[in-house]
Amino acid sequence: MKKAALTCLLGFLILSTVYPAYAAVTIKATVGDNVFVTFDVENLDQPVYDQAVAQINAETIPKAIVSTLNLIDLKQVQYSFGPDPLVLNGDAKTIESSFFLSGSDVISFEMNRTSMKRSYEVNTSWRKFELSLTSNFTLHFAERLDTAVSDWQKSNATTFFFESQRANEPDMTFYLYLPGSAQSIRVDGDTVFFEMPSSFGDLLLDSPFLILAALAVALVVVLIYRRLR
Repeated sequence: MKKAALTCLLGFLILSTVYPAYAAVTIKATVGDNVFVTFDVENLDQPVYDQAVAQINAETIPKAIVSTLNLIDLKQVQYSFGPDPLVLNGDAKTIESSFFLSGSDVISFEMNRTSMKRSYEVNTSWRKFELSLTSNFTLHFAERLDTAVSDWQKSNATTFFFESQRANEPDMTFYLYLPGSAQSIRVDGDTVFFEMPSSFGDLLLDSPFLILAALAVALVVVLIYRRLR
């Protein structure tokens, strides 16, 4: 009995070291003309947190995403940073990484000349990658977030979310936020399609009045030039 109890205790301690009991990961992806992504890893055990912050930097997560996409021949993807790309909180033992994803293998749009709206296509498969924060602490996003977005829940018309809970592993929650004015939303597997009202610039570029205005300006320039001669 003592031997069995000791074995169980050792097993629990090992699992607690590899996957901190209270750790949780929240991922938020906000869609605009690009995708703003935030990874929030909370409540890490002190040893794991100390090891992770010793090796993580602002490029760790976006580089892992781009490398994984490149392996499946999705190479039209870039990342960039906002003002606070990596926030470390030693008191709460929390790591927050944020960045922008862009490129046609992640998000693209074109003008629908019939409806005069922008038609967007968003590929969310970039979430399926592995992230090793330490030698014995890996976040298996590829496995845990494998459920297609078409099977995710919705909290409102433009917000999708998925929760993954597993014993002895961090809880994971992924939120996908589309623009509040998104219309005709459709999901096919991991690809989200929607429309947005045209911007003033789109309407102006597509308007015949722009051509007429350009011709009028050119005519004025010619007349001024002739008078100056």
